[in-house]
Amino acid sequence: MALKEKVVQGALCLCKYGTTPDKLKVLTHTKYYLNDHEGTKKLAATHKDIGATTFEKNTFGPCKMQPTPGGFKPCQIVLTAWTGFYEKEKYSPPDGYILLEDSKATCPIGGPDCISILKSGQMGEPTKKNLQNADEELQSHVNPLVDMANIDKKDPYSHLNIN
Repeated sequence: MALKEKVVQGALCLCKYGTTPDKLKVLTHTKYYLNDHEGTKKLAATHKDIGATTFEKNTFGPCKMQPTPGGFKPCQIVLTAWTGFYEKEKYSPPDGYILLEDSKATCPIGGPDCISILKSGQMGEPTKKNLQNADEELQSHVNPLVDMANIDKKDPYSHLNIN
């Protein structure tokens, strides 16, 4: 699984025949959370997240596979299967394998692997452990306003002797 992100609720997906991304909804369980220290928002997405209500707006805009005299019919997302999921990590229920950032979905109109994941839905949340493991030299260049040597102190600016 070489450094691939796991997919969570809110992942941004797009069909190659649509024009507008939509956000993935996880409806198969309410138990497994990733990248969410409060365990309230980022449900883990699995290959069992299929059907007609798997997305917030349930459309990718006009569907290029359904032409009409005035343009294209609106897309109505129906996922029938996922491919490229991680078969070494399974959540029960729903007995689903975790989706990865390069997983693809099938729609009966667009065909196999027509839906891609643009963003996994995961977001970095800095923790105290991240700060402890941060490279002081690098951080001084990236964020010169933070003194990494004194970050654990109650008043990280006490060394400046400002009165």
